[in-house]
Amino acid sequence: MSIHNTDIADAFDEIGDLLSIQGDNAFRVRAYRRAAQIVRGLPRQLAEMTDSSELERLPGIGKDLSGKIAEFVKTGRLAALEKLRRQVPSGVRDLLALPAMGPARVRALVSSLHVASRADLARALAAGRVGELRGFGPVLRAKLERELAVKPDDTPHRLPLSVAAEYAEPLRRYLAAVGGVERVEIAGSYRRGRDTVGDLDVLLSAPPGTEPIAALEQYPDVREVTASGATKAAGILRNGLGLDVRVVPPESFGAALQYFTGSKQHGIHVRRRAQERGLKLNEYGLFQGAKRIAGRTEEGVYERLGLSWIAPELREDRGEIEAAQHHALPALIERADLRGDLHVHSVASDGQDSLEEMVAAARRQKLSYIAMTDHSKYLGIVRGLDADRLERQGEAIDALNGTLRGFTVLKGAEVDILEDGRLALPDAVLGKLDVVVIAVHSHFGLPEARQTTRILRALERPNVSILAHPSGRVLGERGPYALDLERVIDAVHARGCFLEVNSQPLRLDLDDIHIKAAIERGVRLSIASDAHSIDQLVNLEGGVRQARRGWARKEDVLNARPLAEARQLLRGARL
Repeated sequence: MSIHNTDIADAFDEIGDLLSIQGDNAFRVRAYRRAAQIVRGLPRQLAEMTDSSELERLPGIGKDLSGKIAEFVKTGRLAALEKLRRQVPSGVRDLLALPAMGPARVRALVSSLHVASRADLARALAAGRVGELRGFGPVLRAKLERELAVKPDDTPHRLPLSVAAEYAEPLRRYLAAVGGVERVEIAGSYRRGRDTVGDLDVLLSAPPGTEPIAALEQYPDVREVTASGATKAAGILRNGLGLDVRVVPPESFGAALQYFTGSKQHGIHVRRRAQERGLKLNEYGLFQGAKRIAGRTEEGVYERLGLSWIAPELREDRGEIEAAQHHALPALIERADLRGDLHVHSVASDGQDSLEEMVAAARRQKLSYIAMTDHSKYLGIVRGLDADRLERQGEAIDALNGTLRGFTVLKGAEVDILEDGRLALPDAVLGKLDVVVIAVHSHFGLPEARQTTRILRALERPNVSILAHPSGRVLGERGPYALDLERVIDAVHARGCFLEVNSQPLRLDLDDIHIKAAIERGVRLSIASDAHSIDQLVNLEGGVRQARRGWARKEDVLNARPLAEARQLLRGARL
């Protein structure tokens, strides 16, 4: 069985949860949680690191945890986790999946009310006993009651794109190595770059007589093959993702790729266009009567329908077909277009690497500038910057810039938006910076009117440059907070500052719908890695893909501009 970084991070998180439920040492719990966070942010798979000393050098890992990683990778099992699962009943573990039910609340339910399952919790809620516990107010109790009324099967199983990729890419490589297979593509929402993926639509190009489906049953990440034939198979991967595999001849591969990539509505729209022209389009080709007139390539299919080729990210039926008809599709932003990164952290706050190391890594990513935007102290981060430390960091940046050629570090900070809309650092301090990134990191549960007013007030401050991760969502963990994003977009436009597309794999915030709305409003974007280590600068790839889904062009993106132009625009955002 293949072990992926997500598996390791999930295991460490679960250990932290179960230790916390048991009331174990808080320092030990934090060590596992920190390790899980680090592992999730690594672009390289830990299973590829066979040298234990290499694992131990990872920040926050150390000898004990590196040993557990090696054990898990080698055996597919983790004895410490299995022991904890035996100690904490499965019904108690199930409670962690309920909204806002962290280990502390689960522990309170177990120790005070002897709740040991979802059924126990439902009965305790009905009897009014849960309201007696601290931290279980009426809003939370109502959420729990609603959640317990929903059957688990009622909720579609979707995973963040980055998690799906850990399984999809090794599967692609495995199938590509099967004899006779000429090409492998993963279509569907994965190819479109949607932020979450429910299943993998895998297309294989192979000539007649080739039977690659049998190899699927031998793949270690396949939990179950539910259907199998000569050219089709279906199954479920170990992480719960559904799997549909099709084998088509080379002359049909382009048609199949087009057919299985777009959203349902995109596909309906394209097939209707074919019908209007007396043609038939399916996964085997574009046909005029019995004659296939296109199908080997996607470009050929679209061309015969009078359309420009449509990038996969746009295939959501949001006007792309009309634009393709008039050959008016935008030239979408590419990763190579980015010149800088305006949201980067160092060891000065909660990052893992030094200023100098982040600069060296950014240069390897072919960037020519970054903004060092460590957190303000208010966030509660142990090493968050106050005014004095921020000034000292600025002096260090000046000294470093004096030694650099062809690269510039901008002075910045990521500043908390307080509950009332004030910023965590005064205007006089922020006025000395090149870039001021503001963000919500607390009070996510405010009503929509208060949350919106809070952000609008923050945008009125004179030195604000960029509103970071505007909706606050964390995929698979936390939905967006209640917010009138349309009003926020209007305020950003009126102010002349910028909206961030945060590239952290579990954020991808803004979403594609609001990226498109912002661009149509005339708002420029900042595609930011939000890197907390040298390895996370590659996150920019995901942010570019997200921006492409929102129809973003190079000219829509602040950090796709040379430094002089970016500086001028940043200065123009100040009141």
